[in-house]
Amino acid sequence: MKTKIVFIALAILFLFSCKKDNPGPNEVFMDGTKFNPSSLTISSGTTITWTNKESSTHTVTSDKGTFESGDMMKSKTFSFTFTTAGTFAYHCKHHSGMTGSVTVQ
Repeated sequence: MKTKIVFIALAILFLFSCKKDNPGPNEVFMDGTKFNPSSLTISSGTTITWTNKESSTHTVTSDKGTFESGDMMKSKTFSFTFTTAGTFAYHCKHHSGMTGSVTVQ
């Protein structure tokens, strides 16, 4: 019985330690009504992945039409590879104050 309880406790600890609260390199999380981080600087050829961490529907929509995720429900991801230098501003179609940018060097 003790062994079973210890095993269950360790499994729960493992699951909680796998929860990712902060984006890694080349990741952007949608937290509430903001992009986290709101700006990134990358090298050409880098792929950025956005993940919706919220129950609200979000989009990743380029201000100039370069990329468009479509509606993203919770836990959905969208990836885009940037191959041209410049600054690419983007927003969420559903939340006007939700903006971000990617600077490609």
